[in-house]
Amino acid sequence: MKVLGRSFFWVLFPVLPWATQAVEHEEVAQRVIKLHRGRGAAATQSRQWVRDSCRKLSGLLRQKNAVLNKLKNAIGAVERDVGLSGEEKLFQVHTFEIFQKELNESENSVFQAIYGLQRALQGDYKDVVNMKESSRQRLEALREAAIKEETEYVELLAAEKHQAEALKNMQHQNKSLSMLDEILEDVRKAADRLEEEIEEHAFDDNKSVKGVNFEAVLRVEEEEDNSKQNMTKREAEDDLGLSMLIDSQNNQYILTKPRDSTIPRADHHFIKDIVTIGMLSLPCGWLCTAIGLPTMFGYIICGVLLGPSGLNSIKSIVQVETLGEFGVFFALFLVGLEFSPEKLRKVWKISLQGPCYMTVLMIAFGLLWGHLLRIKPTQSVFISTCLSLSSTPLVSRFLMGSARGDKEGDIDYSTVLLGMLVTQDVQLGLFMAVMPTLIQAGTSASSSIVMEVLRILVLIGQILFSLAAVFLLCLVIKKYLIGPYYRKLHVESKGNKEILILGISAFIFLMLTVTELLDVSMELGCFLAGALVSSQGPVVTEEIAASIEPIRDFLAIIFFTSIGLHVFPTFVAYELTVLVFLTLSVVVMKFLLAALVLSLILPRSSQYIKWIVSAGLAQVSEFSFVLGSRARRAGIISREVYLLILSVTTLSLLLAPVLWRAAITRCVPRPERRSSL
Repeated sequence: MKVLGRSFFWVLFPVLPWATQAVEHEEVAQRVIKLHRGRGAAATQSRQWVRDSCRKLSGLLRQKNAVLNKLKNAIGAVERDVGLSGEEKLFQVHTFEIFQKELNESENSVFQAIYGLQRALQGDYKDVVNMKESSRQRLEALREAAIKEETEYVELLAAEKHQAEALKNMQHQNKSLSMLDEILEDVRKAADRLEEEIEEHAFDDNKSVKGVNFEAVLRVEEEEDNSKQNMTKREAEDDLGLSMLIDSQNNQYILTKPRDSTIPRADHHFIKDIVTIGMLSLPCGWLCTAIGLPTMFGYIICGVLLGPSGLNSIKSIVQVETLGEFGVFFALFLVGLEFSPEKLRKVWKISLQGPCYMTVLMIAFGLLWGHLLRIKPTQSVFISTCLSLSSTPLVSRFLMGSARGDKEGDIDYSTVLLGMLVTQDVQLGLFMAVMPTLIQAGTSASSSIVMEVLRILVLIGQILFSLAAVFLLCLVIKKYLIGPYYRKLHVESKGNKEILILGISAFIFLMLTVTELLDVSMELGCFLAGALVSSQGPVVTEEIAASIEPIRDFLAIIFFTSIGLHVFPTFVAYELTVLVFLTLSVVVMKFLLAALVLSLILPRSSQYIKWIVSAGLAQVSEFSFVLGSRARRAGIISREVYLLILSVTTLSLLLAPVLWRAAITRCVPRPERRSSL
């Protein structure tokens, strides 16, 4: 009881000064020190002191109720006062209501603290789970209290602003205004109405939405000139400078939409990041060109130097990656622009069968190794599927600028390779659609495996239906829309290339939006947009390619730099032997599986291209970064497996040009070799 009384006092102590004078306050403080140290007081005196404190708390609560009644009567008197204007009544009533909330919240805080003390005394100090739950409940209570306090503070600011406006109106009524003052007053009222119309109240509208969590964050103000040193507190609060928020999980957030949309803002961090990437990518690209490597590896090195494993100077990593995705969109559009639908008809069976057989074989080998290494089947399927995908942007760079002609009826390896990559892009969209079910299957009981398999089959059916709808839409666009649309752009863009570039970009975005709405990958939509435009003839293809290629090249720099942001040389150095072995195993396995599958489905006259196509497929797609990050967040793979996937993907991309060059040198006659590298 003595321990309970002393602990109970620590909850009561914050409210005692409300009812005591200065001398009593000092006596209470001295008494607390003595009780806490266990000296100078008997047990009976301690219990008596606790009872006195409880009586004081009871008196404070009765006093609070009396004040609430007085406030209620005051509100009624203000509402009945005919001498006050509507604005003055609203302000006074609002002020009384805020004070009522303050009293009620203070009382709630006292009893929440008592409840927390009771729960802590009833718990087991050796039970970590119980202490964790108590800590979580206290954290939730603090978050709710912070939200209420923030709401009250905003209301006080609004009341203060309302009071200032009322005072200003009274001053205007007591003096005559000039014509300019009247105009400015009308403008002020119009501006107030504009702010009220465009203000979204996003905080109040979303704080009660299901799934919204209250988090404690740190707000880091942007360091600017010394002009902020002389700012008042009010000016600093109203300042719209870009701030950075950091939550307890070390995630960093920047401003996406300011409260006042009438003032233009710019994300200076993002601007500095793009400028830095543009300046550093030039020497890195020159260096790779000098030693005979593709310039894309220079851009990856640029990302490594600027990323978390290097100088860590890139602040807007998500924004840089998002901009880089547009590089993939335009690259795939140009790939489709060079991809003839007539050639696709010749290789559609190969393009469809090859990637499907390779994926099935990769999953089979993955399950076999997973069984031997005692890895869960869900993880084995996921890892095998990630490794079965190849990089479409990388191979597109290899094939860029090369001729596409066939020789004596033989199948062109570039057509086969691009067709298989397009099928893999479709598989990527299919896998991303099935991934939520795969996550649930990994956590479900064995009795529901049949149901999970049925759900996966239903999803596959939905994706196949979406693909059929996409290709039906493409046939309609090719027959009725793309011709008139291009002719209109061509007429309007004479002497003004902006219309042509904008029109083609809008068509690309339309196709990727349609495929996204139909739950198919956006990359497939970009490729189909290029294929549809290429159906208008080689002259159209050359004109559009000349306009789009500069945009594609700049955005490709951003894309490959964003890949370098996820390359960690220190981790590769620590585990170099393991990573080199795993990378070589994956590259050799993909090369041999591709060669085996192509030897079974290619015509005998075109068997020589299987080595070139296999070399083009013998690397891991950069989209494994996206799949790996989602799987890690979902708990399918661990942090270690995620880092291994990133490292193996990066090393396989570095080996890809070497293998490609070797295959081209060995299998293609010298006059017909591509000048891709």
